[in-house]
Amino acid sequence: MHFHFISSENPEAKQAQSNLIKRYNQSDINNCDVIIAIGGDGMLLKALRYSIDLNVPVFGLNKGNVGFLMNELSINGLDERVKNANKVNMYPLKMKARKLNGKNIEETAVNEVSLSRQTHQAAHLKVYIDAKERLNELVCDGILVSTPIGSTAYNLSAHGPIIPLNANILALTPISAFRPRRWKGALLPENVRINIDILDSKRRPVSATADNIEVRDIKNIEISADRTKTLTMLHDPGHSLDERIMKEQFLT
Repeated sequence: MHFHFISSENPEAKQAQSNLIKRYNQSDINNCDVIIAIGGDGMLLKALRYSIDLNVPVFGLNKGNVGFLMNELSINGLDERVKNANKVNMYPLKMKARKLNGKNIEETAVNEVSLSRQTHQAAHLKVYIDAKERLNELVCDGILVSTPIGSTAYNLSAHGPIIPLNANILALTPISAFRPRRWKGALLPENVRINIDILDSKRRPVSATADNIEVRDIKNIEISADRTKTLTMLHDPGHSLDERIMKEQFLT
């Protein structure tokens, strides 16, 4: 089996990467069977972004601050672990943003696409689901659309729901909503198309961010699951992601 190892800048992660390469050799990322990501959840996200065009699975090894989605780090038996690993398949998000200058930008996100106000003034947004208006005016700091794998990241910090990885659901979560105050977000089928118009966009500019790629001064945006691309994450059978997500929902 051919592995390509990548790691975060954490010195311990770098050392683990060096040890693993000595043990298993480093294959070119374009010719590998599996990408091995060493670090925390941010490193796993980076590896999954690499894997989008390569169509190879990602196996994460924890050497980071959080590592919620990672497997336990061990140098030994990597071939067998990968061979026996459980697979989680996901679709990334496709973002189509139109800027105030008329330029169209497309990006892909693994975790979430978020909209944020660029100044001290609140954003005013109009939300459509499958071309039907659902919110005439949302006054807020922003809004985000999260995949199941991203639901434990920014979405959770914004008080959005944790989504089981196999749920085929997207979370639409407001960020510091002022009006309507009682709207706390929505759970949407994975096959919907979400369109958001930025109201008064010149006076109240808004940026859109696909994971860590920001597009500023947007006029409107379309977000949907990109079902032409599949992400595959591997995890140890005894280290169930579903169980970790279940526990996370009952933390007190």
